[in-house]
Amino acid sequence: MSEKSCCPQERIDEYARKLKVCGHPLRLKILCLIEKQDSCVSDLWQCLEQPQPVISQHLAVLKDKGIVDSTTDGNRRIYHIADEFIQGVLHQF
Repeated sequence: MSEKSCCPQERIDEYARKLKVCGHPLRLKILCLIEKQDSCVSDLWQCLEQPQPVISQHLAVLKDKGIVDSTTDGNRRIYHIADEFIQGVLHQF
């Protein structure tokens, strides 16, 4: 098999970065919950039984890397999966 028939290195690097960010166990749990239903921070920390600042820090990393995005609904910030590749991975759960 030639290198040309393999996935492009650029795509491999991109996917590897995304998987590395999402590979943290708590981030993966957060993503699984968001994938089932768009959620706000309070929904997530109550469900995961983690302090709100911890959940917020992980969401900030995911948002910075383009994995999640958010919209504002009153005083709540609702998170949803923004990356199609990660959505596809999460559909395996």
